[in-house]
Amino acid sequence: MKGCKIYVERTLALIKPDLLHKAEEIEEIILRCGFQIVQKRKVHLSPEQCSDFYSDQYGKMFFPSLTSFMSSGPIVALVLARNNAISFWKELMGPTNSLKAKETHPESLRAMYGTDDLHNAVHGSYCFTSAEKEIRFIFPEVFIEPMPTEQAAKDYLRLFVNPTLIAGLSELCKQKPDDPHTWLADWLLKHNPNKPDVEGHEVKELIK
Repeated sequence: MKGCKIYVERTLALIKPDLLHKAEEIEEIILRCGFQIVQKRKVHLSPEQCSDFYSDQYGKMFFPSLTSFMSSGPIVALVLARNNAISFWKELMGPTNSLKAKETHPESLRAMYGTDDLHNAVHGSYCFTSAEKEIRFIFPEVFIEPMPTEQAAKDYLRLFVNPTLIAGLSELCKQKPDDPHTWLADWLLKHNPNKPDVEGHEVKELIK
């Protein structure tokens, strides 16, 4: 739709301790719903770490139960990316209360996998600020760069990809090789303007 802006966001998703055995199944649903999983780790948080993570809930009656449950076993943490990831992830999770979710959002993750307010399968960031804060908490070693918008991606393709691709396709039409796919792939490798200059240098594979 012309004039419609599409924003690519990141958000944090947690698969809670009691659903660890369903993590792969939940991840498949996430991917089918158009998300990319750009970071993933399994981590066992201490009660103190859970208290820090849920510090905005401090003082509420359910806070001790929440931190105790979330530190009771490993969780799977995912950084999800897509356009409007935060709102789409909240929609996929469903209402916080799993019993309510079963009535109003039966296809949501909390309806399918949760049992109550506490054991509600998954956690998600509430807003952009909380997403950034929570991602940094779980993935402190990751540098969070803003993901390009649709227009930025189009500009990159126009400036750095399309000229080389058009030149390759033009040459392909002139040469008319028997195997056009392989020929074009080889041509693009040879004429890639962004390839590193390794001429005259020995290249070694680093195995970590």
